[in-house]
Amino acid sequence: MQTRPLGRTGLSVPVICLGTMTFGEQNTEAEGHHQMDYAVSRGVTFFDTAEMYAVPPKAETYGATERIIGSWLKKRGRRDDILIASKVAGAGAMTWLRPDGAPTRLTRAQMQIALDQSLKRLGTDYIDLYQLHWPERPAPFGANPSRFDGEGWAPRSDETPIAEQLDTLGEFVRAGKVRFIGLSNESAWGTMTFLKEAEARGLPRVQSVQNAYHLLNRTFETALAEVALREQVGLLAYSPLAQGFLTGKYLDGARPAGARVTLFDRQQRYQKPGSEEAVRDYVAIARQAGLDPAVMAIAFVASRPFVASAIIGATSMAQLKTAIDAGETVLSPDILAAIDAIHQMRGNPAP
Repeated sequence: MQTRPLGRTGLSVPVICLGTMTFGEQNTEAEGHHQMDYAVSRGVTFFDTAEMYAVPPKAETYGATERIIGSWLKKRGRRDDILIASKVAGAGAMTWLRPDGAPTRLTRAQMQIALDQSLKRLGTDYIDLYQLHWPERPAPFGANPSRFDGEGWAPRSDETPIAEQLDTLGEFVRAGKVRFIGLSNESAWGTMTFLKEAEARGLPRVQSVQNAYHLLNRTFETALAEVALREQVGLLAYSPLAQGFLTGKYLDGARPAGARVTLFDRQQRYQKPGSEEAVRDYVAIARQAGLDPAVMAIAFVASRPFVASAIIGATSMAQLKTAIDAGETVLSPDILAAIDAIHQMRGNPAP
């Protein structure tokens, strides 16, 4: 498995990261352990989780994913060769995440509670990469992440300043509870502001940004790709398969048993006008080239120079093998040109 630098940390990460949000919902503890064992055997030693997982988020399953990773680490008996990334929730209404039932915020008090609980569930003294899951401020994340609404994005009078968020993260790093920090679902402005504040105040530097990036959503390229390359803030690309849509398994209204779209009504982000036509075009390119559409989609993401790692997820071992195989697949110039030609026509239908 090829590796790439993680920001300016001096660490290298495999180009494929195992996303674990299905552990505790679609996957049992034993299945999660099996996935992690297999991933490590293939050189995938980088796992991503979050305090709110499993997904879909609910009071009954939050923290389950971290607990499953923790029980695997305990059984394995080794920690130093595994990179664990977790996330603290931004502003939201998941009141079950905090002991007092408060809406989530990126205040010092809430972040301290979140980190300590994650460490306890993971059964570890430190988290390698601690990420802010989404901004506390109004930002382009949610139902319409590419639509600018000046009124809706107006600064809140009570939002926690980025400098204060960094101060708290700096405390975590100095205490040895966190090695490095990252962002998620963040904009170019937000990323640069974190970098500027860190430099001015001598605080930890953001090393990564975890955003959606796939064939139906290449909006990262318009501004954040330059930030990633010039500032060495690597993209941890989530949903490289657009939550399975790029496999083609949902074309023509198909709803396979056990699939996420069949189980959960949460995939509207990938069902917008123009999405199905784009999926059909990309699937055709893959099949004409004799490739599994899933392999082509993930290999495309892994081919981008601003991507540090592509976060894959699986509910079966067959899916996991295919996804890891994709990280070892190199697409020909002809396939990449065909992909770009479709992108020119179809754009980003599912941002």
